[in-house]
Amino acid sequence: MSVSMNPSSSVTATHPLTATELEHLIGQLGEAPAWAEMGVLLGCLGLSWALVRLWRGRHVDPKSIWFGRRIIDGVLFPVLALLLALGARRLFLGDLPMVVFRVALPVLMSLTVIRLTVKVLRAVFPDSQAVRVVERTVSWLAWLATVMWITGVLPIILDEMEDVHWKIGAARVTLRSLVEGSLSAVLVLILSLSLSSAIEARLLKGATDNLSLRKIAANAIRALLLVVGLILAMSTAGIDLTALSVLGGAVGVGLGFGLQKLAANYVSGFVILAERSLRIGDLVRVDNFEGRITDINTRYTVLRASNGRESVVPNELLITQRVENASLADTKMAMTTLVQVAYGTDMDWLMPQLLEAIRRVDRVLPDPAPTVFLSNFASDGLELTVTFWIRDPENGQLAARSAVNLAILRTLNELGVEIPFPQRVVHQIPHPNEVSSSAT
Repeated sequence: MSVSMNPSSSVTATHPLTATELEHLIGQLGEAPAWAEMGVLLGCLGLSWALVRLWRGRHVDPKSIWFGRRIIDGVLFPVLALLLALGARRLFLGDLPMVVFRVALPVLMSLTVIRLTVKVLRAVFPDSQAVRVVERTVSWLAWLATVMWITGVLPIILDEMEDVHWKIGAARVTLRSLVEGSLSAVLVLILSLSLSSAIEARLLKGATDNLSLRKIAANAIRALLLVVGLILAMSTAGIDLTALSVLGGAVGVGLGFGLQKLAANYVSGFVILAERSLRIGDLVRVDNFEGRITDINTRYTVLRASNGRESVVPNELLITQRVENASLADTKMAMTTLVQVAYGTDMDWLMPQLLEAIRRVDRVLPDPAPTVFLSNFASDGLELTVTFWIRDPENGQLAARSAVNLAILRTLNELGVEIPFPQRVVHQIPHPNEVSSSAT
């Protein structure tokens, strides 16, 4: 790799062209043709506002990236205004001096970049503090580039950056191409995130039973857009894409050795979404943790328990281990509870009374009907096993069991049926002196 610079293209500290062009530009802004240009520019802005207003309609979505809250704070308004201004500049190129457009076009371009960056980053990362720093940085860089372009400094800097180059193999990479490629990569990344977020929102809107398939489609589209965007950005920077074959081989070796678990989690995530064995909203138990699936990502799945705790489960665990899914085929769940009554209780009379009390509990389903069985002759009493079904286990299984237990307890108290306490028989062995004295 070699680095070379061309000293003959260096610019002195007092470059006369910048000052001359700036004075000439300021002088032309006060002339009559500039006012005609101003009218054309205002017409472009008004037409773009009307088109965006007509496209948006009466419905206002404050979270919209393209329309915004007041039309002018969205991305679509500066983009459309920039396109109309470029068309007007081409149309009136021979009739007007193009003084106002020389200032307006960089301003509209900077405004487009700022709006696009800010809106997309806020939509993708709404709670990130680093986004605020990125917003300010992009704003300052965009307006600085605008001022440098208007004053004529930016083209000079770009020419100087073109003379600084590296020789990487047979490819020649300049500092300008690297900077432009980096900016292109950032812009492509923002556009990919924006487009993928819009597609994901459209796919997931109104989804019910096919939510998993839409989720995998959204993830695949986002990954494809990012890969294509990065390839285009590297091509813009002048990087030879044939070098990606070597990088692909290195990545394959890394996946084979050091990234086995990570690759397994990603593959497992797509398998789960494709098979639909687990869906968002299902109540599952895995690794002694029970909760409802709130999100399925390509690497992990999020479970939320009834007490608010969330568990991040790697997708490989959901493929290789046994997972209890209470919502896969049917949301109904059978639950049991135990109670003991004293020996001598009339079971033929008591069991129908308990069944009637259990049926009156709100969350107990009439079909399948609850059952009461004499399950065991325990040491302290007769053991009864009560089985009942609920359809909403996500609302709390302990609460349903408590309601049934309270109904059983009230019924036993009303009927005067005894719940036995533990009973033990103690045998006392007499002392040897007591035995001998009783014998005499």
